[in-house]
Amino acid sequence: MEQAQHFLEESQDLNTLVEPLSDGDLEQVTAFKSWRISTVIRHLYFWNQMALHALHDEERFKKAIAPAMEAMQSGVSLSDYEATAVPQSGNELVGLWQTSYLALADAYLRADPSQRCTWVGPSMSARSCITARQMETWAHGQEVYDCLGKDRVDTDRLINVVVLGTNTYAWTFQVRGEATPDPKPAIALIAPSGALWQFGEPQENNNISGDAVAFAQVVTQTRNLADTQLVCRGDIATRWMQSAQCFAGGPSDPPSPGTRHKRETSLVEGI
Repeated sequence: MEQAQHFLEESQDLNTLVEPLSDGDLEQVTAFKSWRISTVIRHLYFWNQMALHALHDEERFKKAIAPAMEAMQSGVSLSDYEATAVPQSGNELVGLWQTSYLALADAYLRADPSQRCTWVGPSMSARSCITARQMETWAHGQEVYDCLGKDRVDTDRLINVVVLGTNTYAWTFQVRGEATPDPKPAIALIAPSGALWQFGEPQENNNISGDAVAFAQVVTQTRNLADTQLVCRGDIATRWMQSAQCFAGGPSDPPSPGTRHKRETSLVEGI
């Protein structure tokens, strides 16, 4: 399953950035909800474990996810619950995450892509589940790159995040209780390799064009549309990109303009 290999590569790239950090470095605060780098790693570890349970043992998944759902329903934030469920910190936590992504990639590389996996919302295919893990790793990795003042070198494995972004067009409106506008905009993006990725039939006054990385940043809400060079033509295209959301959960607003960007200088010596 190609997507499992892409998830592995995404995780390994983030690991290259995180592994040299000291326990103190891992406590730097990112621009995402004031999460620390360690919060990001804990979150990725927790949901990697959930995806492994979802593939192998539905009952174990349900048992593991139930207290998290109960905590959030009672007003506890997901990150606070995860800190209780996964109390490890520093390089011990990084080690747990490393083990989890290796195990998860191995399991999904050998899985039937069409196998149904139980999840928080509707069940999904194994292919969709591991694609979602790549998307989460890529999206949450962005705040780590930004925090450390580093530029990410993307590859065409980003296609999985882009396709997820295009496939969740209707979800962006449905999660907000809005009718999905028709027709869906056409999309033309320049891939990291320079290739042209196109989706939908060309429409002169209802389309989105620009850099594929910027599109992925907008649909994962790691950048505000105004902070990118994406070109949106037409009201439908603009409305979509102003609130695009390719991930599950309740409605989430994108970051305010200018609030998510690469830190100019790293706070970590030698990084």
